[in-house]
Amino acid sequence: MIIKKAEFIISNTHVAKCPQDGKPEYAFIGRSNVGKSSLINMLTGKKGLALTSSTPGKTQLINHFLINDEWYLVDLPGYGYAQRGKEGRRKIQEIIDIYLDEREDLTCLFVLLDCRHEPQEIDLDFITLLGESEIPFAIIFTKTDKISTSRLNENITHYKNTLAETWEELPPLFFTSSEQHKGKDELLNYIESINKSLKINLN
Repeated sequence: MIIKKAEFIISNTHVAKCPQDGKPEYAFIGRSNVGKSSLINMLTGKKGLALTSSTPGKTQLINHFLINDEWYLVDLPGYGYAQRGKEGRRKIQEIIDIYLDEREDLTCLFVLLDCRHEPQEIDLDFITLLGESEIPFAIIFTKTDKISTSRLNENITHYKNTLAETWEELPPLFFTSSEQHKGKDELLNYIESINKSLKINLN
């Protein structure tokens, strides 16, 4: 897939205010500072499309971007940012939970994980919740250029083994680097394949 057009549509705090045109949505989520905004900008080829900042936790709204007039890329708030405070975290989690529970157009949720770290409990709990809620998702490992190949393979193997303890089948896995544009084609081709299957089913 080649992204020829990517435009910001709307930001809001509730699923009821999201676009109602029935286009498929691919949402991106992860802990703060996982590199989500940089990844979105890399995928779309627009450097300033999603807000990037050296300060974690900047995304606090549901942000819709229309891609090629065909589907939505959705930038969700990051979860688990401690410096928001208890009430701040509760509000953000409520936004996320309601979107995941009620958004019928959500086609796939991409969960971003920083490949430099071993499995974190907060990520594993979130992934477990997705399984229990039967939400289709894939995992994106970010910042693969920041560690050695041997360390990357070691961490990925650890993740796979940890997930295999509770999952009979692992979700799709992608490996990305926003700086090196690694994983862009694989991710966009995956989205394109789903969109094509949706059109076939509708026909």
